[in-house]
Amino acid sequence: MNEAEDFPRWVLRLVWTLQSQQSARRAPPQFGLVAEQVAEVNPDLVVRDDEGEIYTVRYDAVNAMLLNEFLKEHRKVEQQRKDFEAAIARQQKQIEALTAGLQKVSAQLEASKPAPQTVLNNQ
Repeated sequence: MNEAEDFPRWVLRLVWTLQSQQSARRAPPQFGLVAEQVAEVNPDLVVRDDEGEIYTVRYDAVNAMLLNEFLKEHRKVEQQRKDFEAAIARQQKQIEALTAGLQKVSAQLEASKPAPQTVLNNQ
């Protein structure tokens, strides 16, 4: 996995509430990323000013990258689910085969038992 793909796992996010909203009871939190850290991972995801200093994060590009990462992970989970279901089906068939074999052996054992004998005691 390259650094750009690892981006969602390690970059710090910031959470803040705007001062103008602090007095509001339920001010929604705002989320952001540390632009310098984003630039370390992928310089194409930040905008620089005229002096070349980091100015902001290109959230449109970050959103696209995060969506791409989500879709990759979703495909992995779906494949794992299919593999799991196939394994369960194989195990169920094995259980059925073992059960049939056990019933066959039990029937053979019952058939091979000698018939009960009665003994007369003439005293």
